[in-house]
Amino acid sequence: MGKKLIGTCELCGRDDLELTVHHLTPKELGGTFLPTANVCIACHKQIHALYTNEELAIRLSTIASLQDDEKISSFLKWIRKQPATRQVRIRKSNERKQKGR
Repeated sequence: MGKKLIGTCELCGRDDLELTVHHLTPKELGGTFLPTANVCIACHKQIHALYTNEELAIRLSTIASLQDDEKISSFLKWIRKQPATRQVRIRKSNERKQKGR
């Protein structure tokens, strides 16, 4: 396993966090070689808890479009106030639960 990437989350803007690589267009939908973003683990989990891969590919394939979306905006407002050391629990949205994904 490689080195951990520490830095600023491109989605929430918090500093000194362990980052993961988020494919803005999911790999299974052709995003393997398309742009990626470095996001914190909490934001990455929240993205995938709220949206299907199809939604991400069709209408949320940029950081700006994710930040402007109403489903995640309240999470971003809250997470920005949390310290980097806080462990966050993520749950799937009710909408995602009903879709069975």
